[in-house]
Amino acid sequence: MSKHVFLTGPPGVGKTTLIQKASDALRSLGVPVDGFYTEEVRQGGRRIGFDVVTLSGLRGPLSRVGSEPPAGRREYRVGQYVVDLHSFEQLALPVLKNADAGPSSGKRVCIVDEIGKMELFSQTFIHTVRQTLSSPGTVILGTIPIPKGKPLTLVEEIRNRNDVKVFNVTKENRDSLLQEIVATVQSCRK
Repeated sequence: MSKHVFLTGPPGVGKTTLIQKASDALRSLGVPVDGFYTEEVRQGGRRIGFDVVTLSGLRGPLSRVGSEPPAGRREYRVGQYVVDLHSFEQLALPVLKNADAGPSSGKRVCIVDEIGKMELFSQTFIHTVRQTLSSPGTVILGTIPIPKGKPLTLVEEIRNRNDVKVFNVTKENRDSLLQEIVATVQSCRK
């Protein structure tokens, strides 16, 4: 039986949009939902980076094109993007660590969008995701990239877990998956 749900698919296919819609649908059913998603940052029609946005409305930079890391901090880079690891950890880690806190009827749902190369520079994030996957009181609804190039250890662990249901999102099926994702998350909460 599945305990967690992950979406995968190529960049730009609509995974984040689908996860936001699923989060809204779950909340409207009274399900306790928290977490974060990543959002493109555009300037003049051009993507210049990504922000981390918590479901409570906090926002901070995940990465920016060619920006310099803060003084005294190591540079983490994915292609043209410089990752702001400190900002990411300040926003994402408290949400994950609090995912199992507090009384509620049924398991809480924690949105984790995404577990990709930028996020995986954080060893603390990797450790915390593994802890959350093992937590009996939390269902993760997350996104992982499609396999490409060198395998990402945590992503492959998630993809190969017996207690994870992975939906492959395509442009053809993305509009019809919402109800199935919500129903699967609901069954994971039992």
